[in-house]
Amino acid sequence: MTILTLAMLMAFEYPYNPNANTASLAVQEAATYRVEPCSISNSAFQPGEEMTYKLYYNWNFVWIAAGEVTFKVNDEGGLYHISAVGKTYKSYDPFYKVRDRYDTYLDKQTLLPVTSVREVQEGKYRLYDKITFDQQGKKAVSLRGKSKDIATPTEYKLDQCMHDILSILYFTRNVDFNQLTTGTNIPVKIFVDKETWPLKVKYLGREKDKKIKGLGRFRTIQFSPQVIDNDFYFKKGTEMKAWASDDKNKIPLMIESPLWVGSVKAVLKSYKGLKHRLSAKVGEDDGGDEDPNDPDR
Repeated sequence: MTILTLAMLMAFEYPYNPNANTASLAVQEAATYRVEPCSISNSAFQPGEEMTYKLYYNWNFVWIAAGEVTFKVNDEGGLYHISAVGKTYKSYDPFYKVRDRYDTYLDKQTLLPVTSVREVQEGKYRLYDKITFDQQGKKAVSLRGKSKDIATPTEYKLDQCMHDILSILYFTRNVDFNQLTTGTNIPVKIFVDKETWPLKVKYLGREKDKKIKGLGRFRTIQFSPQVIDNDFYFKKGTEMKAWASDDKNKIPLMIESPLWVGSVKAVLKSYKGLKHRLSAKVGEDDGGDEDPNDPDR
């Protein structure tokens, strides 16, 4: 499982249909929370934050630990440097070896991306993609190829205030979910893989006692992300579920989704350097109801 796929799991839904009929759009509009994409005050994270997620793949009703992804926040003066490094375990490498890295540099005032660099090694597939965003000029230059040495630049037009797959994660952690009612959609747009994607996330309400294996029990915000329409990994119309801590940090705790073959789950393994105390934790993992084939039980 790649960093990009995990980021999709932690982010948002399938592109909406711009050709939907007026009646359905009217219903959607009534239950939509407008997020201002151009600027938001950061109160959720800080430099030094680090979160590691364990990734599981389910095949024939058996959960297999496939790898880990670690997200870090560093201080770069007027920028936040967000990095995500993912790799499969050595035991999983013979099936499909992954060594991925994603770096995004965010303007501290707006949380919009200035530069992002994606380096992908998945099986025999290789990709280098450095995107330089000109937010005011509404354009981006993607230096893209199988490696940095042979990458070529291409310029793309953008909508105003464009995010990438990592920036939107940290941007959305600052959304005030207290303003939302159950069923509300949050629309955003991101630029990834040479395209702009209009996306959304459906807020499902709160769960007061969610068990996260190895970490304990938490008050959570629950929502239903759907991912970018990617036929390689995901079935169209895939319904995901995600849980984030119901406190000032809003860190993702667990994400689960079906794939074309099997399903995938990401579970928070460890964290440090949070901006706030993790007050959403309400108890320890008592080890009850253990199922060796279920990574969140």
